[in-house]
Amino acid sequence: MRNSRQSKMVTEENSHHKQAFGRVQQSGPNGHEYSFRISHTSETSHTNYDHPPPRLSSDCSPPLAASPTWDPSSSPCLDSSWDQSHQTSPLSRSPWTSHVENSSTNYSYTGLMGSLVREEGHIYSLAASGDLLYTGSDSKNIRVWKNHKEFSGFKSNSGLVKAIIIAGERIFTGHQDGKIRVWKVSGKDPSIYKRIGTLPTLTACIKSSLKPSKNVWIKHFDAISCLTMSEDQKLLYSSSWDKTIKVWRASDSKCLESIKAHDDAVNSIVVGFNGLLFSGSADGTVKIWRKESQGKGTKHFFSQTLLKQECAVTALAVDPSSSFLYCGSSDGLVNYWQRDKLLSHGGVLRGHKLATLCLAAAGNLIFSGSADNNICVWKRDGGEHICLSLLSGHSGPVKCLAVEEDQEKTGGDKQFIVYSGSLDKSVKIWRVSSKLVPNQAEVGMSPPQNVPSACSFATQGSCRVSQRRK
Repeated sequence: MRNSRQSKMVTEENSHHKQAFGRVQQSGPNGHEYSFRISHTSETSHTNYDHPPPRLSSDCSPPLAASPTWDPSSSPCLDSSWDQSHQTSPLSRSPWTSHVENSSTNYSYTGLMGSLVREEGHIYSLAASGDLLYTGSDSKNIRVWKNHKEFSGFKSNSGLVKAIIIAGERIFTGHQDGKIRVWKVSGKDPSIYKRIGTLPTLTACIKSSLKPSKNVWIKHFDAISCLTMSEDQKLLYSSSWDKTIKVWRASDSKCLESIKAHDDAVNSIVVGFNGLLFSGSADGTVKIWRKESQGKGTKHFFSQTLLKQECAVTALAVDPSSSFLYCGSSDGLVNYWQRDKLLSHGGVLRGHKLATLCLAAAGNLIFSGSADNNICVWKRDGGEHICLSLLSGHSGPVKCLAVEEDQEKTGGDKQFIVYSGSLDKSVKIWRVSSKLVPNQAEVGMSPPQNVPSACSFATQGSCRVSQRRK
């Protein structure tokens, strides 16, 4: 960034090409490292904190969700109702422990269900599908959880796991070493995952080296920051800190196109609005790319710059109805645009004190995770947004989010299971109701009395209603 907020941010150090693109180390208030690029033109005088964040207690529950009057001394210790059966994991000597509520409830509430705590390393990526959760960290391992219990895992050998997406039977993982790895579940044993490929393929690399002028430049030369699929699942998009976006054919892993997208690191990409590709960068811009048929294939062309600002764009998300685009920035703001109004600027969500690091959308809810350790839950009603609640419990920046609808919930309103990965070495599991409920429970237990509702939190200054720009 190019303003006073620089002192609050830090980019993680790349394990290779350390001089490339002017990577800097900048510090957050607690010494945590944020895994997105700010700017290659930033100052380099800030201190690099490499001390680990505070460790969560293994025998007492973490801070509860969303209460501005929460007292740490009142946090109850975990009892036998919290599952600690990690020793049954098919992985020997697992570094994870599980503290998750077993009981299911049908009443509406927003609160913490439990935590998955890792003994070492930060959580950089999450992906959820049904009852499965995939977690990526700097250990180079991808862990698989089923119904919140450790189920399986697979190792990538090199490059910490920056992004995970699920496409049918395959799992794509993006890594710090600039490679994409492809995995598939064994047909005989669902707990066994096999690597079936690496992008770019060895054959493609050899061909490209023989005829570099006639072949697309297929390699990423810096960390992969984000992965996303086209709406028809036929194309895989990868973005990188090397300022490019690459387009891959999912069927045979062929690199079809390399887009020189931005003047600085590309931090996030997302597809929506009938095939448009959106990209957000450390150069402060959000760009739109349109896909057009060209001969037997397709090619992407620059359409317009949707946003241009001083601070870095850190996260993008499109709602499930493909009607709204959301953009998180290193200044803590979330901007949004409406499709039915010709992508006109809809407003700004102001709920965080530090950088917005990740976004997720489900139903009519939007979730924003931040370097201030909190998650804001926003509800969209027409074109307006209100903040339902502030999920507070992490002791480090919230780096990644994944959301699934709660299939066990019966009743009128929708509830969602939200997974949040943090640099405090934990994944927290939340149940979130899509409506405001008086005296809602803060944890997945019976609802306590005299607990402020989500509505009261939002009106006490923790989050503000979206404000439209003039």
